[in-house]
Amino acid sequence: MKTTTTTMNAHQLELLDEWRTELSIRCKNGINFIFAATLIWAGIAVIWNSEISINHQSILTFSISGLMLPLAWVFGKLMKTAWNVEGNPLNKVGLIFNLAQFFYFPFLFILLGNRPEYFALGYAIITGAHFFPYAWYYKTNWFGVFAGLIPFGSYILSIYFPEMIALIPTFVSGCLGILGLGLVRDYRLKIGQKSKGVIL
Repeated sequence: MKTTTTTMNAHQLELLDEWRTELSIRCKNGINFIFAATLIWAGIAVIWNSEISINHQSILTFSISGLMLPLAWVFGKLMKTAWNVEGNPLNKVGLIFNLAQFFYFPFLFILLGNRPEYFALGYAIITGAHFFPYAWYYKTNWFGVFAGLIPFGSYILSIYFPEMIALIPTFVSGCLGILGLGLVRDYRLKIGQKSKGVIL
């Protein structure tokens, strides 16, 4: 009886890994969203380099994020990434992971109303930290690494360069660009391994 249970669990884990690998390959690790975010954070860096008030910089930072889905759609078309993988039981889990970050938005509203000079930092922390579950979802450590690097790197920049807020979105944009390239490499490695019949 114990042997059967162990075998079933091993089979279930194998299926789970297959579903994750399929999502990683078909969705190309979500690189369309990452490169879209890279452009958006570059735009945020421009905003924080401008001479408008900090309140307006914060509002524009929040507003420019509305371009995420249109840009991700464009990049998805160019890079031929799948938005949905029909028949994959984990298909909608990624959306749930993404929606989770909206529960942190009240924190951003508090910063906007009381400490707008920390708005870019708060947004950077939320952006980076919400990547962590995707390390499991797409079976790649790249998301896990940058889920830590972006928040803590942004925090360190805020300590040592408090008067240079624009460094934070510039740093985030650079990190996202590197993350995107890393995810492309991960995708290509998985394609190569799959073509050779290697179990991922």
